[in-house]
Amino acid sequence: MSLEVRAVVASEYPDWLRAVSTGFLRPPVVTDEEVADRLPHTDLSRLLGVFEQGRIVATFRSFTQELSAVGGGTLVADAVTGVTVSATHRRRGLLSRMMARDLAAAKERGDAVATLIAAEYPIYGRFGFGPATWTTEWTVDVRRAGLDPRRSGRPGDGGRIGFTDAEEIRKVAPELHRRLGGVRAGVVGRDARGWDVLTGRVHHSSPWTEPFYAVYRDEADQPQGYVSYTCDDKWEDGKQPLNTATVKDLIAVTPAAERALWLFLCSVDWVTAVKSGMRAPDDLLPLLLPDPRAARVTTQADMLWVRVLDVAKVLEGRTYAGSGTLVLDLRDASGLAGGRYRLDASPEGATCSRTTESPDLAFDIGELGTLSLGDESAVRLAALGRIEEIAPGAAARADALLRTSRRPWCPDIF
Repeated sequence: MSLEVRAVVASEYPDWLRAVSTGFLRPPVVTDEEVADRLPHTDLSRLLGVFEQGRIVATFRSFTQELSAVGGGTLVADAVTGVTVSATHRRRGLLSRMMARDLAAAKERGDAVATLIAAEYPIYGRFGFGPATWTTEWTVDVRRAGLDPRRSGRPGDGGRIGFTDAEEIRKVAPELHRRLGGVRAGVVGRDARGWDVLTGRVHHSSPWTEPFYAVYRDEADQPQGYVSYTCDDKWEDGKQPLNTATVKDLIAVTPAAERALWLFLCSVDWVTAVKSGMRAPDDLLPLLLPDPRAARVTTQADMLWVRVLDVAKVLEGRTYAGSGTLVLDLRDASGLAGGRYRLDASPEGATCSRTTESPDLAFDIGELGTLSLGDESAVRLAALGRIEEIAPGAAARADALLRTSRRPWCPDIF
């Protein structure tokens, strides 16, 4: 039977949502309320389905996204999500057909990169994506942390922490999140609807539990960070508390705010464990504790994947701490961004253009995605055989140019 790849029309949107739920092993039930809420925020021209006799057997969606680059600039990204292939139609090239169509359209629009969060690691490398950020989750045993209960909940820098509500968070948090993108690469944009979802104004997939919200303000009474978290209600025999605070979102734009919010969470009465949620691997959390071993790593995994579509936009759209030149020979099986490029970079700016000069390094386009936000080491990739070092020492020179002092971080799944 023929399998047609095409954009979904409005009348087919409920079927598309059911197919997505089926693919992600969620109950295939869609309410009229959910359709009415989601549809106005969905660009149907970028909503793909594979149809067999009128039935949707594979799904794919993309949308425009802002991605923070090294140094605080932004790149326009083609964000990929809602990717499923029915268990009855695997190994037929359906994902390849949908991905090729979407990436070609993104290239035509002039998007710098495509992004996604990979449910499974092995899938997306063959399409030119590379893991560009990683995430770590910790569980803190508060009783082992060694914190002074008389001091740990109060900022010692003149700032203060106060509880607030969702309405206030929708006012102050978007600016904090925007500022985060100015100091961290890898942060993806949150629109007004995203904040509505994060604060419970909109929710469909699971029951909503209202979290606690707290904002850190500096000595000048300016917001510099906030946290939302939930707590369970667990007690052991003898009426001893065993409650866990689970962080839903924690955004801090200064080290003082980051320290204060973590120490506050570890000081809440009756809380004996704090689950950090998805954090940057170099978060301050473990090392700000007197006993860092009290923070046990429970997850360490890839997070944001990047597919470079425009090499010059990516390499010119970031800052550089040092100066240098690299000639890169990039292989791209899809023909979207391959070729030989010369990068001339300095703290004053960068230029990147095609060249016929002899290359310093040669590698697949997916490795450039992995290097693009400053997290990975070219020396390490060369040791793995994923980068060919043609000019001796070129991988080390690439690290000196491309790597960042703080690791990139993507706080959001999309």
